Amino acid sequence: LLRFHLTPVRMAGIMKTNNNKCWLGEDSSRNVFYSPISMSSALAMVLMGAKGTTAVQMKHMLPLLSTPVSTLQSLNCGDVHQNFQSLLTELNKTDTEYFLRTANRLFGEKSYDFLSSFKDSCQNFYQAEMEELDFLNATEESRKHINTWVAKETEGKNILLSPGSLDKITKLVLVNAIYFKGNWDKPFDKELTRERPFKVSKNEEKPVQMMFKESTFKMTYIREICTKILVLPYVSKELNMIIMLPDEHIDLKTVEKELTYEKYIEWTSPDKMYKEEVEVFLPRFKLQENYDLEEVLPSLGMTDAFDKARADFSGMSLKRDLYLSKVVHKSFVEVNEEGTEAAAATAVECRLLCKRLTQRFCADHPFLFFIQHSRTRGILFCGRVSSP
Repeated sequence: LLRFHLTPVRMAGIMKTNNNKCWLGEDSSRNVFYSPISMSSALAMVLMGAKGTTAVQMKHMLPLLSTPVSTLQSLNCGDVHQNFQSLLTELNKTDTEYFLRTANRLFGEKSYDFLSSFKDSCQNFYQAEMEELDFLNATEESRKHINTWVAKETEGKNILLSPGSLDKITKLVLVNAIYFKGNWDKPFDKELTRERPFKVSKNEEKPVQMMFKESTFKMTYIREICTKILVLPYVSKELNMIIMLPDEHIDLKTVEKELTYEKYIEWTSPDKMYKEEVEVFLPRFKLQENYDLEEVLPSLGMTDAFDKARADFSGMSLKRDLYLSKVVHKSFVEVNEEGTEAAAATAVECRLLCKRLTQRFCADHPFLFFIQHSRTRGILFCGRVSSP
């Protein structure tokens, strides 16, 4: 059977397993960074060509990726694509004080017969053109060509496909890229950055460059998980970085076990936040992560797409000989004094009991962070900083 590769570049949102828990990887000592919006929009394009049980599984899996389209679970496939079309239009606005760009593209084997209806739908809903390449006779040249496109769309931050990742039976490479660069609404003063210890674990510390600023920010405290939440806005306040910092005696794994998309939305609701004068200590950090998701997606219920015998992508081709073989995700983020560059239930909360004139938010131990679009509340990127 022939196969095709799915290669979303970056992700944003909260990915959940079937038990509705946040997926940030099994090893809590590892840094994590990804963009579920990128991944979910790429998979939604695959859904465009899926039929039968394959489509049903993908449709049920998409809400687990926690896209900002909160009603995905009750929508039919057409509504899913219309919602993504609206979302991508909103995210790609040009009249902003930050730079945010998403791009989709299909790279198809030139000798393979793809349905024009599939190509037209991808163009209509996702602005994804299909470019014909010669995977059969020029596999390595095709890989380099795709990487050139990815590098262009992410300002050189991502080289997606490694040597040998494509072969002569590859028929389709579907790519989604997302790139963000924004300055803080209130920048950190470089003169105040100092070397300070970061508590990687109870028994390990490492020196980091710790940034500092004091100003008024929105924050809250979730007693349920003993965690402070701080909102750091970017210029124009259309995007925010939201940081979840557990108390020093609380392991970050405790927070991750309780975190679901519904709880995240509740805990970070604007009406739950209050303004405080805050001393903020935040380490500079740079993360670059690579993920192969062939095991994660089946655990979310998307099994038939990877099965040669069961995969039904007859919406892409009448031959019914395609299956999903690989899902690649690469992501990059850098946070410094100026800003950020990135190429990817009911909570019981109350104000901090120890009221001081100035609150202290010192991220000198592992924390979670999210880059969120204010109006849609869509999560563009999220991650775990265990060791800056």
